[in-house]
Amino acid sequence: MNGFANIVLLMLFVSGVAGASDQAVIESARATEDVPLHLDPTSEFWRASRPVYMENDKFGKIIPRYRTEVRTRWTKSNLYFLFVCPYEELHLKPAPNTQKETNELWNWDVAEVFVGPDFTNIKRYKEFELSPQGEWVDLDIDLSQPHHEDGWTWNSGFEVKARIDKGTHTWYGAMRIPLAAIDARPPVIGNTMRINLFRSQGPPSNQQAVTWQPPLDDSFHVPERFGLIRLVEKLAEKE
Repeated sequence: MNGFANIVLLMLFVSGVAGASDQAVIESARATEDVPLHLDPTSEFWRASRPVYMENDKFGKIIPRYRTEVRTRWTKSNLYFLFVCPYEELHLKPAPNTQKETNELWNWDVAEVFVGPDFTNIKRYKEFELSPQGEWVDLDIDLSQPHHEDGWTWNSGFEVKARIDKGTHTWYGAMRIPLAAIDARPPVIGNTMRINLFRSQGPPSNQQAVTWQPPLDDSFHVPERFGLIRLVEKLAEKE
């Protein structure tokens, strides 16, 4: 192999290592006990978290008017998420049913978490969705299957809460997801999983996708583009 080819291979290797080390990370701070789901981002529970933001479209273009704040905490039993979602026009399902799972909820306004601990088969993960009306759906995703949406029949036992503030054009949503439904490992400090965060906003004629890590594709289901979530005791000081 000539010298030029060696240099090219070295550059590819170095860029791959750099890409892995640059993967975006969400730190979820531990809470000593579980709390009822609530939607106030200024509460003591949520103030102990550091927000991340969904502010890109699918292809990485910044869309500041939909900049969505997301907070997370964890306990020995559950993983919590809070979404603060500015909107212009909501696309809501008529006659919402919050007592049972709503299949194909993704056709309406939703906030979504894709998360899983499998770093070997990254096509396997869980999907959790919440609407502004408090509807929900959870899915066991296997992208090797021809119809991964069939995973909606899985049930994690997660809980949700939501409300719409029409005065500020903001909706709030919270999830409490049993960690045992996501990860077979005991929940301990340092556990790391793959994750991405999404929103669908507005009616089909003017629908806007809002993402944390842009999939660079028309589909949200691009696990190669996921970031990481790490369970921590408390948040590290920002440099």
